[in-house]
Amino acid sequence: MEPEKLWQSVLAELEIQISRPNFLTWFKNSRLIEKNPDGEVIIALGNNFAKEWVQNKYHKNIYDALCSLDNSVRRVHYMVIPAVVEQKITIHNVSDKKQPQNSFEEFKIDPETNLHPKYTLKSFIVGSSNELCYAAAQAIIKEVGKKYNPFFIYGGTGLGKTHLLQAIGNEIKSDYKNKIKVRYVPSEKFVNDVVSAIRNKRMEDVKERYRNIDVLIIDDIQFVAGKERSEEEFFHTFNSLYEANKQIIISSDRSPQATPVLQERLRSRFSGGMIADIGYPDFEMRLAIIKTKLQEKNSFLPDNITQTIATKIQRNIRELEGVLNKILFYQEVKNIELSQKLIEEIINKTTEQSFKNITPSQIIQVIANFFELTEKDIIDHSRRKEVVEPRQIAMFLLKDLLGMSYTDIGYKLGKRDHTTVIHAWGKINKQLNSDQKLNNKIILIKEIINNK
Repeated sequence: MEPEKLWQSVLAELEIQISRPNFLTWFKNSRLIEKNPDGEVIIALGNNFAKEWVQNKYHKNIYDALCSLDNSVRRVHYMVIPAVVEQKITIHNVSDKKQPQNSFEEFKIDPETNLHPKYTLKSFIVGSSNELCYAAAQAIIKEVGKKYNPFFIYGGTGLGKTHLLQAIGNEIKSDYKNKIKVRYVPSEKFVNDVVSAIRNKRMEDVKERYRNIDVLIIDDIQFVAGKERSEEEFFHTFNSLYEANKQIIISSDRSPQATPVLQERLRSRFSGGMIADIGYPDFEMRLAIIKTKLQEKNSFLPDNITQTIATKIQRNIRELEGVLNKILFYQEVKNIELSQKLIEEIINKTTEQSFKNITPSQIIQVIANFFELTEKDIIDHSRRKEVVEPRQIAMFLLKDLLGMSYTDIGYKLGKRDHTTVIHAWGKINKQLNSDQKLNNKIILIKEIINNK
């Protein structure tokens, strides 16, 4: 397989394994520049930070994907090429009669608004789980800043919140011919902008950027909660825009009342507008989403396959789309005939993260290895700083993954009192909402445990 086609196929595999924002951030300017006769593959990335992050976090995913496509691959080397030009990444079809299968148009993001044109109301599938949000979105577009302000959407991961938020922004931008200034911002970017401004003593730049607009769309506000300076700046930005009748649209994975670290004054502001939730899609809606995605990709799958996907994947639209992409990858890149058994294997492999056969000792060992400690360090009663967090993570995961009682966890981890375990579980659970580094650690630990 040619290097370019090999890398496109690897990217297709990676896209369904990691979140879309991470995929776009780290693989946007990547490419496979060489495959040596001795089996070494050389991957180019745009800067040192991207190289280190991809090498440390995604090497196993990349290596496994390469080996599954080309069994002559022996090792992967990463290098930095700053001049790598942004490119539109496509998955090549076996047949030239079709359009490119899975075009990653995410790189067409408007730098002024941060909006991607692929997100439209037309492509947003409406069902009983999201019809209230959709109706409110239409009303906001007709009367920007006058109806349902602020508009707060909440719901679980992968249910279409980002799609709807960006669709609102795109519709306003189109309907009002760019006369209304729109900006879509993931909350992590807002936090990063505040941190950078504090470090460089340029807070006025942040004020200018976020208050001199007509529609502010903040995605995943829960990541701002608990970060004092960012919350403070967002509160003042919110007030400035609200008093000027500017539209504010916010999303979160939970309602304002269920976000414990959120300041009460912000919770009160959010509650003053329209709050609507996006629930889990029913079977008919999931099937409609699959049919729509197939139409967008100019692809076809038999009804028995689409119905199997819709039946098996019930709680996450993003996961549903990922499974669909993988099935199409098998069909059109690997050119494998799809059977019912293969479809179910693909679905199970893609969605399964079972910890049924994992023992408490294995979880403790994985955590100890991850933090370069020993099991004895985790179990002992030492209060050294470098041991406290791993021990609390162990308590959290023993409860979260195995459902052990607080008493049993305490006994397993050095015969501690169950109240200690309750405190540790509560602390980690709370920090997961605001501490992205901790969240990443736990995700990585779960992946290691799941692969044992």
